[in-house]
Amino acid sequence: MRGVRWRRIASQIGRSVAVWAVSTLTMLLLALVLPDFRLQSADGDSATRIALTAACGAGAFGILSAVVWPLLVRLLLLVPALVLGLLVFFLNGSLLLVALRLNPSARGAAAPETAVIVAAVMSAVASATGGALAVRDDEAYRRRLHRLATRRHRRRTDPPCPVTPGLVFLQLDGVGHEVLREAVGRGLMPTVGRWLAGGEGVSLGGGGMQSTADSGRAAVDGMQSTADSGRTTVDGMQSTVDGTLSAADRMRSALDDARQPTDGDGPRSAGDCIQPTALITPPPDPTAPLPTADGPRPTHRLTPWYTDWSSQTGASQLGILHGSTFDVPAFRWYEKDRGEVMVCNRPTSAAELQRRAIAHTGDGGLLTEDGASRGNLFSGGAGEQALVLSIAARRRGRENRSRAGYFAYFSDPANAVRTALSFIAEVVREIGESTRARLRKQRPRVSRGGLYPLVRAFATVVERDVVVAAVMGDMLAGRTAVYADLVAYDEVAHHSGPHSRDAEKVLRRLDRCLALLERVADHAPRPYRIVVLSDHGQSPGETFRSRYGLTLADLVRAGCGLHVPRRAERTHSGAEARAAVRAALHRPVEEGGERHRPARHSEPVVLASGNLGLISFPDVRHRMTKEEIDARHPALLTTLANHPGIGFLLVASAEHDGVVLGPYGTEIPLARLDRDPGPLARFGPGAVEAVRRTHAFPHTADIMVNSAYDPADGEVLAFEEQIGSHGGLGGAQSRPFLLSPVDLSAPVPDGERLTGAEQVHQVLRRWLGELSGPEVPLTAVPDEDTQDERAA
Repeated sequence: MRGVRWRRIASQIGRSVAVWAVSTLTMLLLALVLPDFRLQSADGDSATRIALTAACGAGAFGILSAVVWPLLVRLLLLVPALVLGLLVFFLNGSLLLVALRLNPSARGAAAPETAVIVAAVMSAVASATGGALAVRDDEAYRRRLHRLATRRHRRRTDPPCPVTPGLVFLQLDGVGHEVLREAVGRGLMPTVGRWLAGGEGVSLGGGGMQSTADSGRAAVDGMQSTADSGRTTVDGMQSTVDGTLSAADRMRSALDDARQPTDGDGPRSAGDCIQPTALITPPPDPTAPLPTADGPRPTHRLTPWYTDWSSQTGASQLGILHGSTFDVPAFRWYEKDRGEVMVCNRPTSAAELQRRAIAHTGDGGLLTEDGASRGNLFSGGAGEQALVLSIAARRRGRENRSRAGYFAYFSDPANAVRTALSFIAEVVREIGESTRARLRKQRPRVSRGGLYPLVRAFATVVERDVVVAAVMGDMLAGRTAVYADLVAYDEVAHHSGPHSRDAEKVLRRLDRCLALLERVADHAPRPYRIVVLSDHGQSPGETFRSRYGLTLADLVRAGCGLHVPRRAERTHSGAEARAAVRAALHRPVEEGGERHRPARHSEPVVLASGNLGLISFPDVRHRMTKEEIDARHPALLTTLANHPGIGFLLVASAEHDGVVLGPYGTEIPLARLDRDPGPLARFGPGAVEAVRRTHAFPHTADIMVNSAYDPADGEVLAFEEQIGSHGGLGGAQSRPFLLSPVDLSAPVPDGERLTGAEQVHQVLRRWLGELSGPEVPLTAVPDEDTQDERAA
């Protein structure tokens, strides 16, 4: 045993020396290339003295990065996350300048801007070297797993970790059922394809899903200490290190997250929940799929589900996490009783919607028992929260620091440099792709200038990596239920199209995230089942404005006899990633016209949610009927219903309770839609019930407008500036997916439809009960200021 320990120490020392040597050579090379970076005195030095200066500088830089960097990040935790990511280069450059000052030879010097470049290059090279050296070292691999898995927090006493499986719910925002099937068929998502078709090295029993030994090692070997390893850039920034290693690098921050005290002061006792999984092998799971004569069986099943009329994240995620979509008619809507526009991705609105859902169901949410919520609009009742929008607007404190998940990720300098480099690469990639689309005069196309490249980079790099890291930390901490949202695909598909080359690249990266979680599950202290789902799909099509030269608001003004501006203004786009960026920057997500002080003759409020439009008259305190609207604006309903870009309207009726209006004078009472769906027929099964349910909401708009839909090509006309949209009825936007392990019960019996986020909530709750027993619902609505919510 002593000999094994000495061999481990020797191996670790050997890797550290190798990384040091490569860093020294890198520093020497940079000194030759960069004019403002020197390692010798003005009079010149011998080659030996220059090499010694480089070695001392590289060693000092590595030690400072390992020791000082986490302290710097903790001190800067209150700095907006996006700004912190951009400061990474300057902070790393400052450490290099300090390292040169500490050099005993006192000969190294660099200009500040040059120090930034040198520090970034050295961190990337050290990452590649350390990861490559560790990828075949079984002992180092097991030692890191053992050390990191036994890290726990001591604020409260936890029971021993249960042997029952936990559940990880990963939401791929905006990925529709058909998009997923097509991506699997084309080989864009090999991990999902392997789960559905079966493949070697897949096992859902025991410690979770297992990949091959080499790929598992590659997934974790980036998780060594900062002194001997950094990180490589990902998503197009790496050269010699392959995609597997770049995915492995992302896991490193997850394990840092697991060992960072989020609710305590240090590691717990060795007998606590986390146990050394490298030494303990859990018993096989009798419910796991067994290989057949033709090969392993599929480990997962793919089930489509169908949204309500409001096919968007706010309604779907509220229903999935809190079991209620009641009174969420759209992504944004006007509430006459409060004189306010509710916007699902605004922190104050998200908090109010969560409060209403808890009051409506009497239940705290899906994650009330040992759960974690990561990157979501709502908490789900989780005790561990990070990057959750519904708590972003509260008074900041240790209990509800929604951005605290950034600390674990940025506490490693090499990790931070990698993210910053990837962020810049994504910005450059977006600028190049948008320029290419303009030069080719690609149609449909929307504007992708301004701050959009930064928003896209935040969603596809920063948000993705931080959320995945937090999920991996939760798995290594043995949490019972984890729900996380990745918005990368949704953000890109809005502006590039759901079937674009850009969107396909995002799907590839998301699949690598799933593979990474699969490997982590094999080293968690308890078995895990990974459930992948989406909240909605996206329907392609050009915008209403680009096809007709006017917006929905312009059309409404024309129908009301009001002045219409000559130049149509763009409608605000409400993609989820923008809210995440603004929350990270400490900027409230406010939109023009969110609060109204109605006058006697106020103009209508026109809002857009994808291809769903909402028209309200704020000076009338109740929901207006068709008869009242006709009396006030005789041409409005006819103008809207007969426009070729409008599919149908929903309005209240004094005579029929509610009616659906279509072109050529079509008027069908809601009670007759089963016999005669009229304009709803082309929107498919479920449209009638979805419209009826929305009609019953207290805050449904005076006029609900759904755009036209072409079943032949699946296209809709978005009222926002999006060529991939969701929010209403029509096409793939209403058909998300649920990918679940086959050893869990089927979501619905064969031949039945899984309809509505509320039913999905019941399915997920049933699975939690199957694996670990039923959860105890809350009997009272908790006060948001006194809830015991700890930020991870």
